[in-house]
Amino acid sequence: MPTTGLFITGTDTGVGKTVVSAGWIRWAVKHGLRVAAMKPVATGGVLRESQSLRSTDAELLRAEINIEETWEEVNPYVFVPPVSPNIAADQAGVVIDIDRIVERVRMLETRADTVIVEGVGGWRVPLGEERSIVDLVRGLGYPVVMVVGLRLGCINHALLTFEAITADRIPCLGWVANRLDPTLVEPEAVLATLAARLAIPCLGVIPMLTTPEIGAVADALRPPEPSIHPGDPEGPRQARTGDCRIPSG
Repeated sequence: MPTTGLFITGTDTGVGKTVVSAGWIRWAVKHGLRVAAMKPVATGGVLRESQSLRSTDAELLRAEINIEETWEEVNPYVFVPPVSPNIAADQAGVVIDIDRIVERVRMLETRADTVIVEGVGGWRVPLGEERSIVDLVRGLGYPVVMVVGLRLGCINHALLTFEAITADRIPCLGWVANRLDPTLVEPEAVLATLAARLAIPCLGVIPMLTTPEIGAVADALRPPEPSIHPGDPEGPRQARTGDCRIPSG
């Protein structure tokens, strides 16, 4: 079976790309796939006791995959300052090499059935003087899933992000809503507005989580592709458009 891949982007930083990526991995592993993951670029890294600089996002992804990956494969670039990657790289005197990232993903493809790649920040985040996340996605050739953090302003952010993805001629499989703000007024109306105005399916609504409960995230996802792995005990399923109601609880 040929390797497939997916790029998880978001409408902003802090909208839940990592938990959705981890949940997607959990779902794929559950359905019998060999899954690799990569967080190509991360900022806000922390120094562990081993004196190794680590991204907490990459740590969460690595905990979910079911193939062996080195830290350099999971997270090729990590920087300490919690700033835009181009700024962090410039301060560190590092050039983020998109071709190098793509090459490492191609290596992962030889060992996995699917590769989940998580972006950094939003859709147009710069990675250097002239290149951005968009150039990375083009190099990978992967379709995109857009994570929308449900909070005030998310409708505008989601519509603008989807317009940008469409203008960049990148396939977008759908969007995932992540319930972030318990004080959000009329959340169901927000979801209904997004569903009506985004010309792509809703692939799930993540309930409010105080901690990253990846099992709950995986259960809330509605991936658009049928499971085609021959070992899937449930057999092939039709693609689902998702349930865009706010879950109770």
